[in-house]
Amino acid sequence: MKSLDEIKEFFSNDRYATETGAVIEEVGDKYAKCSVELNEIHRNAVGGVMGAVYYTLADFAFAVATNHEQPGIVSLDANISFLSSCKGTKLIAEAQCVRDGRTTCYYRIPITDENGTLLTMVNITGFKTQNR
Repeated sequence: MKSLDEIKEFFSNDRYATETGAVIEEVGDKYAKCSVELNEIHRNAVGGVMGAVYYTLADFAFAVATNHEQPGIVSLDANISFLSSCKGTKLIAEAQCVRDGRTTCYYRIPITDENGTLLTMVNITGFKTQNR
């Protein structure tokens, strides 16, 4: 398995996610934990966290969980459910594999704040572009 530093270096090329503050905290087998410290660029006009921030963080966690050893999985379908407004200053996404098939995989990615409040649930189906 690659080191966390090697994985972070590879995903530093995921410029949109990393330049908006997404960082990799942990990586495991079919698992990744990523976070973002919130600031004013993440806020919408009424002061809430912009929905795209949640999705970007979930998509980044999915990408890290599925591609940190061998790239080749892309999003095929995704949905997001907003469950609660964020009162904290940090978002934490944990991508966990629910099913890993021959050509597709399915991940559940809950996003919480630093207080443990469940804010969103994201489900992503991935497509394996290469025979892994």
